[in-house]
Amino acid sequence: MIEGFLILNKKVMKKVKEFFKQNMDYVVFVLVLIIFLKTCKTNGKIENVEKKLNSTTQKVDSLNSNVSTLNKDLRKEIKVEGLKTEKRMIQSTDRKILDVNRQSEIDKEISNLDK
Repeated sequence: MIEGFLILNKKVMKKVKEFFKQNMDYVVFVLVLIIFLKTCKTNGKIENVEKKLNSTTQKVDSLNSNVSTLNKDLRKEIKVEGLKTEKRMIQSTDRKILDVNRQSEIDKEISNLDK
């Protein structure tokens, strides 16, 4: 059984060798063509990935600028609310002379921050 397989294997290998000897030019051409087409496809994928990366980078940059703008606005809002709370506290304690001056200072600061 094994001997029959080896004889068959030798016959097949002999035919394969003869085929390559006769058609070597065609085999090389087909291999070069396959490699060329594969390379073109890879370059297209690389270009697509670069485009996606650029668009993602632009989105991240715009989000960073939005976050910094929101951060500034939030700090301003917190400052205004803190001043309003301080003014309400002064008014609720019924203190007079120094507190009246501070209330007017708070009003000026709030108006400056709202601009």
